[in-house]
Amino acid sequence: MKTLRREVLPDKHWLLQPGQVSDRIYFVEQGVVRGYYIKQGLQGDGREVTSWFMREGDFIISIISFYTRQPAREYIELLEDSIVWSISYDQLQQLYRDFPEFNAVGRMLTEKYYALSELRTQNLRMQTAPERYSQLTNDFPDILQRVPLKHIASHLGISPETLSRLRGRRN
Repeated sequence: MKTLRREVLPDKHWLLQPGQVSDRIYFVEQGVVRGYYIKQGLQGDGREVTSWFMREGDFIISIISFYTRQPAREYIELLEDSIVWSISYDQLQQLYRDFPEFNAVGRMLTEKYYALSELRTQNLRMQTAPERYSQLTNDFPDILQRVPLKHIASHLGISPETLSRLRGRRN
Protein backbone atom coordinates (compact mmCIF):
# COMPACT_ATOMS: atom_id res chain seq x y z
CA MET A 1 0.00 0.00 0.00
CA LYS A 2 1.45 3.36 -1.01
CA THR A 3 0.66 5.44 2.03
CA LEU A 4 2.29 8.87 1.89
CA ARG A 5 1.47 11.37 -0.84
CA ARG A 6 3.88 14.26 -1.55
CA GLU A 7 2.43 17.41 -3.10
CA VAL A 8 4.02 20.65 -4.24
CA LEU A 9 1.29 23.28 -4.04
CA PRO A 10 1.04 27.04 -4.67
CA ASP A 11 0.26 29.70 -2.10
CA LYS A 12 -3.44 30.46 -1.64
CA HIS A 13 -4.26 26.77 -2.25
CA TRP A 14 -6.93 25.37 0.08
CA LEU A 15 -6.30 21.99 1.64
CA LEU A 16 -9.85 22.13 3.01
CA GLN A 17 -12.97 24.29 2.63
CA PRO A 18 -16.24 24.36 4.59
CA GLY A 19 -18.61 21.61 3.54
CA GLN A 20 -15.84 19.17 2.66
CA VAL A 21 -15.07 16.23 4.91
CA SER A 22 -11.42 16.37 5.97
CA ASP A 23 -9.92 13.19 4.59
CA ARG A 24 -6.19 13.79 5.02
CA ILE A 25 -3.62 14.60 7.68
CA TYR A 26 -0.81 16.75 6.29
CA PHE A 27 2.80 17.17 7.33
CA VAL A 28 4.43 20.44 6.26
CA GLU A 29 7.88 19.98 4.73
CA GLN A 30 7.99 23.57 3.47
CA GLY A 31 5.58 26.48 3.82
CA VAL A 32 3.16 28.19 6.16
CA VAL A 33 -0.47 27.19 6.60
CA ARG A 34 -3.37 28.85 8.36
CA GLY A 35 -6.71 27.62 9.60
CA TYR A 36 -9.58 30.09 9.57
CA TYR A 37 -13.33 30.41 9.52
CA ILE A 38 -15.81 33.07 8.46
CA LYS A 39 -17.60 34.78 11.33
CA GLN A 40 -20.94 36.16 10.20
CA GLY A 41 -21.81 39.69 11.28
CA LEU A 42 -25.21 41.19 12.02
CA GLN A 43 -25.53 42.45 8.44
CA GLY A 44 -24.75 39.00 7.06
CA ASP A 45 -21.25 40.11 6.12
CA GLY A 46 -18.52 37.74 7.13
CA ARG A 47 -15.01 38.37 8.33
CA GLU A 48 -12.14 35.92 8.41
CA VAL A 49 -10.97 34.79 11.82
CA THR A 50 -7.63 33.00 11.81
CA SER A 51 -7.52 30.15 14.33
CA TRP A 52 -3.93 29.00 13.90
CA PHE A 53 -0.72 29.03 11.88
CA MET A 54 1.51 26.02 11.23
CA ARG A 55 4.84 25.75 9.45
CA GLU A 56 7.65 23.35 8.62
CA GLY A 57 7.65 20.30 10.86
CA ASP A 58 3.99 20.63 11.87
CA PHE A 59 1.04 18.37 11.19
CA ILE A 60 -2.15 19.90 9.80
CA ILE A 61 -5.59 18.47 10.45
CA SER A 62 -9.18 19.57 10.83
CA ILE A 63 -9.65 17.47 13.94
CA ILE A 64 -13.44 17.58 14.23
CA SER A 65 -14.10 16.88 10.56
CA PHE A 66 -11.37 14.25 10.22
CA TYR A 67 -12.36 12.15 13.23
CA THR A 68 -16.14 12.58 13.08
CA ARG A 69 -16.29 12.31 9.26
CA GLN A 70 -18.56 15.38 9.23
CA PRO A 71 -18.27 18.37 6.88
CA ALA A 72 -15.73 20.97 8.00
CA ARG A 73 -16.65 24.49 9.02
CA GLU A 74 -13.16 25.85 8.46
CA TYR A 75 -10.71 26.64 5.71
CA ILE A 76 -7.13 25.39 5.67
CA GLU A 77 -5.07 27.58 3.34
CA LEU A 78 -1.45 27.62 2.24
CA LEU A 79 0.13 31.05 2.70
CA GLU A 80 3.29 30.20 0.75
CA ASP A 81 4.27 27.84 -2.02
CA SER A 82 4.46 24.62 -0.04
CA ILE A 83 5.49 21.00 0.03
CA VAL A 84 3.20 18.77 2.07
CA TRP A 85 3.02 15.06 2.72
CA SER A 86 -0.29 13.46 3.55
CA ILE A 87 -2.08 10.28 4.47
CA SER A 88 -5.80 9.61 4.12
CA TYR A 89 -8.20 8.71 6.90
CA ASP A 90 -8.62 5.17 5.54
CA GLN A 91 -4.87 4.68 5.17
CA LEU A 92 -4.33 5.86 8.75
CA GLN A 93 -6.96 3.45 10.05
CA GLN A 94 -5.26 0.65 8.10
CA LEU A 95 -1.89 1.57 9.65
CA TYR A 96 -3.47 1.40 13.11
CA ARG A 97 -4.85 -2.08 12.33
CA ASP A 98 -1.68 -3.42 10.70
CA PHE A 99 0.82 -1.89 13.14
CA PRO A 100 -0.70 -1.57 16.62
CA GLU A 101 2.44 0.22 17.86
CA PHE A 102 1.56 3.07 15.48
CA ASN A 103 -1.47 3.77 17.70
CA ALA A 104 0.95 5.21 20.28
CA VAL A 105 2.36 7.62 17.67
CA GLY A 106 -1.14 8.71 16.73
CA ARG A 107 -2.08 9.21 20.36
CA MET A 108 1.04 11.31 21.06
CA LEU A 109 0.37 13.54 18.03
CA THR A 110 -3.26 13.96 19.02
CA GLU A 111 -2.27 14.86 22.59
CA LYS A 112 0.32 17.39 21.38
CA TYR A 113 -2.06 19.19 19.06
CA TYR A 114 -4.94 19.11 21.53
CA ALA A 115 -2.67 20.71 24.14
CA LEU A 116 -1.61 23.39 21.61
CA SER A 117 -5.25 24.09 20.83
CA GLU A 118 -6.08 24.49 24.52
CA LEU A 119 -3.09 26.78 25.00
CA ARG A 120 -4.22 28.99 22.10
CA THR A 121 -7.72 29.18 23.57
CA GLN A 122 -6.41 30.08 27.04
CA ASN A 123 -4.07 32.72 25.63
CA LEU A 124 -6.90 34.36 23.69
CA ARG A 125 -9.04 34.48 26.83
CA MET A 126 -6.46 35.34 29.47
CA GLN A 127 -3.65 37.33 27.86
CA THR A 128 -3.67 40.96 26.84
CA ALA A 129 -3.10 41.85 23.19
CA PRO A 130 0.58 42.77 23.84
CA GLU A 131 1.09 39.45 25.65
CA ARG A 132 -0.52 37.48 22.79
CA TYR A 133 1.64 39.33 20.27
CA SER A 134 4.80 38.69 22.28
CA GLN A 135 3.94 34.99 22.67
CA LEU A 136 3.28 34.61 18.93
CA THR A 137 6.51 36.31 17.86
CA ASN A 138 8.50 34.28 20.40
CA ASP A 139 6.94 31.00 19.22
CA PHE A 140 7.18 31.90 15.52
CA PRO A 141 10.01 34.48 15.15
CA ASP A 142 9.74 34.96 11.38
CA ILE A 143 5.94 35.17 11.26
CA LEU A 144 5.97 38.88 10.42
CA GLN A 145 8.01 38.16 7.28
CA ARG A 146 5.93 35.17 6.20
CA VAL A 147 2.31 35.92 7.06
CA PRO A 148 0.21 38.92 5.97
CA LEU A 149 -0.39 41.30 8.88
CA LYS A 150 -4.18 41.13 8.46
CA HIS A 151 -4.06 37.39 9.22
CA ILE A 152 -1.84 37.94 12.27
CA ALA A 153 -4.20 40.65 13.57
CA SER A 154 -7.19 38.35 13.02
CA HIS A 155 -5.44 35.53 14.90
CA LEU A 156 -4.64 37.82 17.83
CA GLY A 157 -8.20 39.17 17.92
CA ILE A 158 -7.11 42.76 17.29
CA SER A 159 -7.40 45.29 14.50
CA PRO A 160 -4.58 45.79 11.99
CA GLU A 161 -4.11 49.27 13.48
CA THR A 162 -3.61 47.86 16.98
CA LEU A 163 -1.12 45.36 15.55
CA SER A 164 0.74 48.26 13.93
CA ARG A 165 0.98 50.03 17.29
CA LEU A 166 2.22 46.86 19.02
CA ARG A 167 4.87 46.36 16.34
CA GLY A 168 5.95 50.00 16.73
CA ARG A 169 6.45 49.57 20.48
CA ARG A 170 8.71 46.54 19.98
CA ASN A 171 10.98 48.23 17.40
